[in-house]
Amino acid sequence: MSPTASRDRLLGDLDEEQREAVLAPRGPVCVLAGAGTGKTRTITRRIAHLVTAGHVAPGQVLAVTFTQRAAGEMRARLRALSSDDVGTSTESVQAQTFHAAARRQLAYFWPRVVGTTDWQLLDSKFAVVAQAANRSGLPTGTDNVRDLAGEIEWAKASLISPEDYPATVAESGRDIPFDAAKVAAVYSGYEALKARGADLMLLDFDDLLLHTAAAIENDAAVAQEFRDRYRCFVVDEYQDVTPLQQRVLDAWLGNRDDLTVVGDANQTIYSFTGASPRYLLDFSRRFPDAAVVRLERDYRSTPQVVSLANRVISAARGRMAGSRLHLVGQRPPGPNPTFNEYPDEVAEAAAVARNVNKLVDAGTAPAEIAVLYRINAQSEVYEEALTEAGIPFQVRGGEGFFSRQEVRQALLALQRAAERETEGALPELVRATLEPLGLTAEAPAGTRARDRWEALAALADLVDDEVAQRPQLDLRTLLTELRQRADSRHPPVVQGVTLASLHAAKGLEWDAVFLVGLADGTLPISHALSHGPDSEPVEEERRLFYVGITRARVHLALSWALARNPGGRQGRRPSRFLNGIAPQSARDEGPSRSRKPRGPAPRCRVCNAPLSASAAIMLRRCETCPSDIDEQLLADLKDWRLRISKEMSVPAYVVFTDNTLIAIAESLPGDDAALVAIPGIGARKLEQFGADVLGLVRDRQKS
Repeated sequence: MSPTASRDRLLGDLDEEQREAVLAPRGPVCVLAGAGTGKTRTITRRIAHLVTAGHVAPGQVLAVTFTQRAAGEMRARLRALSSDDVGTSTESVQAQTFHAAARRQLAYFWPRVVGTTDWQLLDSKFAVVAQAANRSGLPTGTDNVRDLAGEIEWAKASLISPEDYPATVAESGRDIPFDAAKVAAVYSGYEALKARGADLMLLDFDDLLLHTAAAIENDAAVAQEFRDRYRCFVVDEYQDVTPLQQRVLDAWLGNRDDLTVVGDANQTIYSFTGASPRYLLDFSRRFPDAAVVRLERDYRSTPQVVSLANRVISAARGRMAGSRLHLVGQRPPGPNPTFNEYPDEVAEAAAVARNVNKLVDAGTAPAEIAVLYRINAQSEVYEEALTEAGIPFQVRGGEGFFSRQEVRQALLALQRAAERETEGALPELVRATLEPLGLTAEAPAGTRARDRWEALAALADLVDDEVAQRPQLDLRTLLTELRQRADSRHPPVVQGVTLASLHAAKGLEWDAVFLVGLADGTLPISHALSHGPDSEPVEEERRLFYVGITRARVHLALSWALARNPGGRQGRRPSRFLNGIAPQSARDEGPSRSRKPRGPAPRCRVCNAPLSASAAIMLRRCETCPSDIDEQLLADLKDWRLRISKEMSVPAYVVFTDNTLIAIAESLPGDDAALVAIPGIGARKLEQFGADVLGLVRDRQKS
């Protein structure tokens, strides 16, 4: 095939920005790729272009990503390009995870840099962490050990030593499961236990990266051999790299700059693992001559879904917000996203099951439908509702509720209590039985311990629900019904509806998505709110919401419940992320209830307090809450308003009031829907001034 024909095959089905990224000169390239913009297609075509143009041999390219699934997809795309005969085979390009690449390199270089001491990969660090915890006087229950292991992984990924751990967590305000000095002692003891002597070292997955980086950094011959082997690097999901992974990448590169990175800072949702978007945000600072390409054409979702995603992320604050991408939907129009409020979670789940059935009856395959929630404990009520509706489902990224270890343990403990014929009010008896298993008065620190607490709390709430409906219920009857409920759940089915947490849904997509449980305290989660309403943990929760929205191709339903149980106190607030997003006319599709259904009242987007003053409603925040206004955009808007008012021979406030301009400069609307969501901007002003205002916002964001 001629070079021209080969180039045409590579570029023919790409849009202008994708072609720009593919054809960027060899050297540092940063591709800012929004959800659904074809990033994998773009970077695999870029690799193929570099190979076919003779810039690099295929075996000299190393592409790294974060999951085996993503690496496998990249290899499949590269194989397909080879079979398309684009001119040069790309099959020998290495596409691996960071850890897989490091393991391969370390196995090769180990004898040279270490000598006769052998090493063995520690597939699970649980036993060693448990031993270190025991020596440090900490409890060695499963959840405690897992949380300690998580802290060790975070510290190593963040390049934090045991000695520096206490000061670092104090400075960062990180939630930790035990006293920092105790965790540091376990961390230090864990590292000592892995050094088994002169003949054998145990390495965990983070050690693969640490030793690989050290081998290249400290041995000139190793560095030379590696850099002769690999000359071109591609990193996917670059917003998710940890300091340790960046150290490995720096060692791979040396003083070279043949690097292509792809990412989206506003999809950063794994900071709890040590991931940091700062390397993506600072890329142009590190490489001043880097080509930066923005992919904003969304081929996944309808314009209606895309518009909502843009409106959600336009409210983001902080440094990452400055890099946000304004997605432009490329698919034909579809239905508008729906917003629904329900009296309780049971009514919410029943309505979701009914709507799933409607979609299936209309031709949507169950496997193309997902129900997404913030925490795994929320799955129970949806498992029950789908089971009752006869809809098959699978729980992704976790076990079904009654299959979870802590729930099985709880049922066994309740069975023992029933055999003792313990007396007392059933809800109190259940909570007293579950307390030794982890159901404390407040949610604990530590990810795994908190997961356990949430599952046990959900089980206790389920009991409250049953007792409220049948006050004479006894423990033996309750257990019989819970076990029947567990046995009736459908086993995981490939063609079933997917139930998944928002974190587990990252990288996936469905025709229809139900985002459920959108209440303050759940999304954003309560321990994020404890850091403050405008904190970075709350902003990460907003990004998680954004990721959830962008999983939907066509149908998107958002819902929340005012209470956990039927008849319970309706004290929940809709998520603050819905402020200015959900229409006031949101209606309950569930069973009739005593009060009139309503949408969320105007609330502050910072603290979620009710708003009553007109100026506060327009600004979507309390006038005393902090503003994150773009001062330059406000000045540009005022200059534009003055010019327009002179042309129209009217006072400036007739065009827009000062408060309207402030609201625009704070919310940064990206499309017509976001602009008219600002109080005071109706259809007439949208027609008169919408194009001008949106143009000013876009120009400012590009500057």
